[in-house]
Amino acid sequence: MIRLVALCALIPLLATAQTTRWTEQQANDWYAKQPWLVGANYIPATAINQLEMWQADSFDPARIDKELGWAQKIGMNTMRVFLHDQLWQQDAAGFQKRMDQFLKISKKHGIRPLFVLFDSCWDPFPKLGKQHAPTPGIHNSGWVQGPGATALMDRAQEARLETYVKGVVGAFAKDDRILGWDLWNEPDNTNGSSYGKQEPEGKVARVAELLPKVYAWARTAAPTQPLTSGIWNGNDWSEKAQLTSIQKTQLEQSDVISFHNYDNPTEFEKRITWLERLHRPVICTEYMARGNGSFFSGSLPVGKLHHVAMINWGLVQGKTQTQLPWNSWQKPYTDREPSIWFHEVFKTDGSAYIPEEVTYLKRITKK
Repeated sequence: MIRLVALCALIPLLATAQTTRWTEQQANDWYAKQPWLVGANYIPATAINQLEMWQADSFDPARIDKELGWAQKIGMNTMRVFLHDQLWQQDAAGFQKRMDQFLKISKKHGIRPLFVLFDSCWDPFPKLGKQHAPTPGIHNSGWVQGPGATALMDRAQEARLETYVKGVVGAFAKDDRILGWDLWNEPDNTNGSSYGKQEPEGKVARVAELLPKVYAWARTAAPTQPLTSGIWNGNDWSEKAQLTSIQKTQLEQSDVISFHNYDNPTEFEKRITWLERLHRPVICTEYMARGNGSFFSGSLPVGKLHHVAMINWGLVQGKTQTQLPWNSWQKPYTDREPSIWFHEVFKTDGSAYIPEEVTYLKRITKK
């Protein structure tokens, strides 16, 4: 009888864990069990990038605990959090232990993170160890790509990347503290306004070749959490014929659909309607750039109306300096403050950048 009860308890878990893409029904059944998901892209104020967030000598659980407490108080229940392949290569056991510690802190605050495995944005040459200080006046002056250009273009390192994906997803494949896995952030981003001249020739073609493999590697762990990768660029996602190879992989391989949009509410809603035709849950994993006309008060009501999960860029002002606008790469804010913060909800001390904005977040996220 005991064995029968135990087997029955496993059936729902086994029904979701599989090595193929979820069906539309499975994806929507999973989403129906979630609250309205609202959160932020998260890195503690004490870290300039993914490496500094997670390395043993700079991992800051006390600061993370404090900041996730601020997020909890305004109704946030998820965070999008970036990992890095070099962290697994450096110290897989230690990295896994720190991820577990992060998950314990997150659970304490009612937050389930969406972990990002790879990222094509910003510095193409990541280096382990002590990270440099922020470059004055520049948005995301220390964020790094993963895999870096060298690893990406060196086919001999593909096995190492495979080990990382299988290892990290496999370690937490049945962990209900995790919301899901975002396999590659903006995979076709070539960083034209920042590091574009340092990008390797053939980067996008190589990522297009590698991305389907990353989905396959992750699925070998049979995770109970969904896989995704967010579509972000392009003028029209409504017609398959207009999609790139990478965009097709993202939309055809993801269990749940995700996207980025930093535009006004009209454009934001238009892109949601394009994605709703796929009949799968939709998650916005990046929005809210005040200087670009993207505000909580404009995008959140649209997301709520369409039952789209909403994850804005930035929680706390810190070493990433993403309160500064994108164009700070061309005109660094060394002698002035921006007229309005681009990203971030809280100042470094935990006070609200815009108190009325925090009041609004509390109200719209209230159950």
